[in-house]
Amino acid sequence: MNRADPYTGVIRINRAGWLYILLSIFLGFAATNTGNNLIYIITAALLSFMGISGFFGRRNLLNIRVGLEFPDEVYAGKQFPLKVLVGNDKTVIPGFLLRIVVDSNDVLIPYVGPKSEDYRHLNVSFPRRGRHTVKEIHVCSVFPFNFFIRCVKLNNVYEHIVLPEPRRCQLPEHLQREMRSKGEKSVNRIGYDGELLSLRKYRTSDPVKYISWKATAKTGQLKTKELSALAFEPVVIDFDKTNISDYEERISCITYTVSYLIKHNIPVGLKVNDKVFRPEVSHRHKINMLRELAILP
Repeated sequence: MNRADPYTGVIRINRAGWLYILLSIFLGFAATNTGNNLIYIITAALLSFMGISGFFGRRNLLNIRVGLEFPDEVYAGKQFPLKVLVGNDKTVIPGFLLRIVVDSNDVLIPYVGPKSEDYRHLNVSFPRRGRHTVKEIHVCSVFPFNFFIRCVKLNNVYEHIVLPEPRRCQLPEHLQREMRSKGEKSVNRIGYDGELLSLRKYRTSDPVKYISWKATAKTGQLKTKELSALAFEPVVIDFDKTNISDYEERISCITYTVSYLIKHNIPVGLKVNDKVFRPEVSHRHKINMLRELAILP
């Protein structure tokens, strides 16, 4: 996380601040014209409060760190929770009313104690796939009197790959043929999808739908069916052979297909840009393939 630089700050005056300044100027002229000591004292008090506001407002933004943490899966056009982590490195003074502005989105953190951290989640979205850079990050605060809005710009830059928007579509023809020819097969291990292997005594953790009522009626004891697990043959998607004319539609369709197959535990690979991903079902493998699709020109 980078630290806020208070010397590159910007100060904006809000409505209350303008009223306060005009009132101070009016009382200053009144004191000069009338020579009334009480008005001098009031004017001095107002200017003192303005000076205190400037001092504590500036100190409030000193030694503030901000970091952004992106989730693994960020899809174009979909909102996602961006983690905004704020740290206060000051040893004594807390941070108050810190508003973190990321591009055009902002989140308020009311209090960060000395030598501590806090975080909030900010719902943001990116309209397009590909590499997205976040470089407009500001830390703002109206502390202490809500007369001025002080902002400092951070010089840290965050880059993240936005995955293509998945769009439900019919599986590509070559993929359908490949799945029909390979299909699924039962393997000799316990599961809940394949062929019947045996019957055993019912356990309380067994799903009710796998109870064999016929065997239960014969034996007088609850019996559970043990089925084999299904194993799917690996499938490889060839980007160039996918028969979808619209380029972005093809990318979105393949994104949906990859997610669908991995969700159903079907090993899937990808051929794109002379790069070959061997079929797997892991989450990291899925992210690597989708990132390759995201950075296509």
